[in-house]
Amino acid sequence: IIDEKRTTPLPWVNVIANPQFGSVVSENGSAYTWAINAHEYRITPWSNDPVSDAGGEAFYLRDEETGNFWCPSPFPKKGTGPYIITHGFGYSIFEHMEDGIHSEMSVFVDKDQPIKFVVLKVKNESGRIRKLSAMGFLEIILGDVRSKTNIHVFSEQDKNTGALLLRNRYNSAFAERVTYFKVEGGYNFSYTADRSEFIGRNRDLGNPQALYRKKLSGRTGAAMDPCAALHIKFDLLSGGEKEIIFQIGNEKNAGAAAGLLQQFTTRDAVLQSLQNV
Repeated sequence: IIDEKRTTPLPWVNVIANPQFGSVVSENGSAYTWAINAHEYRITPWSNDPVSDAGGEAFYLRDEETGNFWCPSPFPKKGTGPYIITHGFGYSIFEHMEDGIHSEMSVFVDKDQPIKFVVLKVKNESGRIRKLSAMGFLEIILGDVRSKTNIHVFSEQDKNTGALLLRNRYNSAFAERVTYFKVEGGYNFSYTADRSEFIGRNRDLGNPQALYRKKLSGRTGAAMDPCAALHIKFDLLSGGEKEIIFQIGNEKNAGAAAGLLQQFTTRDAVLQSLQNV
């Protein structure tokens, strides 16, 4: 149980991986994800500072009526109550209660396919109807370090699935590889691939500008500060539950990525993947 006082000098971490794809997840929820080569094809940044426990992946919940927002894990914006974190073999689970909203975020990598899931299960225990939204953010690297790769990342939206597709053709060893970020489970979907828009001026992931806007702009393309951010809204009756499923995937080319996007289109397929893990 992680509260205000840290009981260990360094964060507990969990490595969830298969031969093609993997991720490191800390007790705070900061994470780093790679494909094929953990140094040369980092999807999100690796922070080699275990004390600050920084990261380039973040997931948020927001009350659409009050504007209050928090994270289902302690990183990057801790809620008001304690968190219960479970590291298992191949998965990590984060549980939290905030303002009558109970969340359970499960993070795992499929045993065989190059794909990572973040399954956010939300239950309304507040005794009234709630209008909520979920947002996911990835700082995109597609190489070794951001300072070398950020000007070369190209982003676009897949019109069939809504997924953000990202490439770095200047990383010669992995020039054809495609990374994607996808979400399912709500309505009023919006997205952006512009990191400066999402975080804003003089802000950080603990208080990003995007959480003060109704929706994301839909910006994609080249020659921008790259990220992948998705926003989705949903309503919950008193006692109601909802599952929001984020997917981070990577394949050898655009055709293979399109095929991977079609493999886990149902909730049952995703939950079966978790059971297999």
